[in-house]
Amino acid sequence: MITFFVVVFAAIVFEYSNGFHDAANAIATVVSTKVLTPRQAIAMAAIFNLTGALLGGAVASTIGKGLVDTSVVTMATVLCALIAAFAWNITTWWVGLPSSSSHALIGGLCGAALATARGNWSVLKWHSGLWPKVVVPMITSPLAGFFLGALVMFALFVIFHRFTPAVVQSVFGKLQIFSAAWMAHSHGTNDAQKTMGIITLALFTGTKAGSFDHLPGWLTFLQTPAFGAIPAWVTILCAITMAAGTAAGGWRIIRTLGHKMVKLQPVHGFAAETSAALIIQTASVYGIPLSTTHVISTSIVGVGAAKRFSGVKWTVVERIIWAWILTLPATGLIGFILARAVAAL
Repeated sequence: MITFFVVVFAAIVFEYSNGFHDAANAIATVVSTKVLTPRQAIAMAAIFNLTGALLGGAVASTIGKGLVDTSVVTMATVLCALIAAFAWNITTWWVGLPSSSSHALIGGLCGAALATARGNWSVLKWHSGLWPKVVVPMITSPLAGFFLGALVMFALFVIFHRFTPAVVQSVFGKLQIFSAAWMAHSHGTNDAQKTMGIITLALFTGTKAGSFDHLPGWLTFLQTPAFGAIPAWVTILCAITMAAGTAAGGWRIIRTLGHKMVKLQPVHGFAAETSAALIIQTASVYGIPLSTTHVISTSIVGVGAAKRFSGVKWTVVERIIWAWILTLPATGLIGFILARAVAAL
């Protein structure tokens, strides 16, 4: 029982770090274009992350039962996965790299589950979960972000090229508020769901192991004999925690996305946010735990490339790509080592 509460605490800490780590996803462009002040942008992102987190459940289901065999998962497995993901989040946040919190959690879970199963690779649901819902989207979603961002930017250029810069600035200065809000909402529908899935997995694991058999009456809501709908209290807890983390901001990553890759104006911010939000919202409907970081980053690059290819600072992009490549194996290894260490105690 104590282990379960430690798991929930670790999940809350991870969700909070996810909020401030990925705050840049929603507000980097709207801050860099000076449409909103940093304080206004963070408040807006927190609110719409909350509304997004309260909707849907397909992504939570994928994380909780679609990636690894739940029959081998223990409380220690879940805890090691969360610690691995949190460690990677903090490391990449410290150096200002917009890596994927989603892939950090998935890598940690797979590594910890593999260690718990003593190296039995069959515990990983490769064909039904990891390949179609993690690996393929990890490749296709950044490409979709790049090309859709470039396409939207090109279309806006064709439509508005006869207007004066002042008119374009005025129009998209207003429209970008709505695109940033949609981006924040989309982020909530996908990213917050992942921790909901992890906590529900811990509830299911604890119930299966008999940890909740002798609970007092007021704690019977913890019993989860089947991994079905996400409990309402889990949804609310994760939504509020994500919003609180977003409210804390993530200035190191905001500077990387909003200033270091491409010089943005409101029309560019609108194109990038609209493209990314559309992709993320679609993925959430189909239960795909997408990397919102990958999508918004490549959308910004696509918009910048459509504006002027040489205007993109490709050395910064290269550093970000390396962080993406390393996330799954690094967190998988950390989760594996932690789980093996726990088993040896």
